[in-house]
Amino acid sequence: MKVAVVGATGLVGSKMLQVLTERNFPVTELIPVASEKSVGKEVTFKGKPYKVVNADTAISMKPDVALFSAGGSTSLEWAPKFAAAGITVIDNSSAWRMDPTKKLVVPEINGKTLTPEDKIIANPNCSTIQMVLVLNPLHEKYKINRVVVSTYQSVTGTGVKAVDQLMNERNGIEGEKAYAHRIDLNVIPQIDVFLDNGYTKEEMKMVKETIKIMGDDNIRVTATTVRIPVIGGHSEAVNVEFDKEYELADVRSILEKTSGVIVVDEPSKGLYPMPKDAHERDEVFVGRLRRDETQEKTLNMWIVADNLRKGAATNAVQIAEYLHAQKWI
Repeated sequence: MKVAVVGATGLVGSKMLQVLTERNFPVTELIPVASEKSVGKEVTFKGKPYKVVNADTAISMKPDVALFSAGGSTSLEWAPKFAAAGITVIDNSSAWRMDPTKKLVVPEINGKTLTPEDKIIANPNCSTIQMVLVLNPLHEKYKINRVVVSTYQSVTGTGVKAVDQLMNERNGIEGEKAYAHRIDLNVIPQIDVFLDNGYTKEEMKMVKETIKIMGDDNIRVTATTVRIPVIGGHSEAVNVEFDKEYELADVRSILEKTSGVIVVDEPSKGLYPMPKDAHERDEVFVGRLRRDETQEKTLNMWIVADNLRKGAATNAVQIAEYLHAQKWI
């Protein structure tokens, strides 16, 4: 299968190449795509060098599927051109997520909604993916009324420039800044731009995407998203109000049986999910399961995942795997 990776030289694009290799996706020819300044550079895939090409050249090479991770403006411009050429696009940007004509997919939850006609498929936001993977089986059992989430997000969610800023600050080096404020030894309660309602774009992504993926307009979500000085792995404190009463033992059992979720919840032994343990893992980790003692039918939990893998690259590759299994690509 011919596979194009658009944004192949970026953090997520590089991770997509890694995940394609690890999961042994049937790539017969790789087409790495990047901006004009990167054209002609080489990326290595399965020990073989491939030259980076521009988007026009990539379309002419007729890949079967294109994994996009090159930003929203690139996706808005080029995804329709790839799709018009009969190429299935799986897009990691926010460009198409809330488009009512496009599917927003976490394969374990709503992969079965896909059809051969879906030529542009949206990959959700990293912080949304890890949360809904845990919430969905609980919603099926208890019906979720409301979610309050606070995130603790890695600098890798911003990109290489942010990682460089953190390490430069840690080492006392002046350099280019990804953030308006210092990130080392600090916490920044802003991810993306502020909107008219006082929330950031990232916060509203979590609100709207959760409802769309889980297919229930009645779920109320409120979010506070925060950047912390961690490399690799987003964490979330999540408070969930159910319509039905629950037992903690049943919640634990449901989550232990959920594909792609690992329960790490033995606080007395110091065992709970942490970003360092989720690093380079595809699973979503959940722990600190406990009843909210201030409100009936309400649960507190802590969710952690590698934002570059399940939060981005792995989820995109899993969508491609589903399409391949259906023989649609």
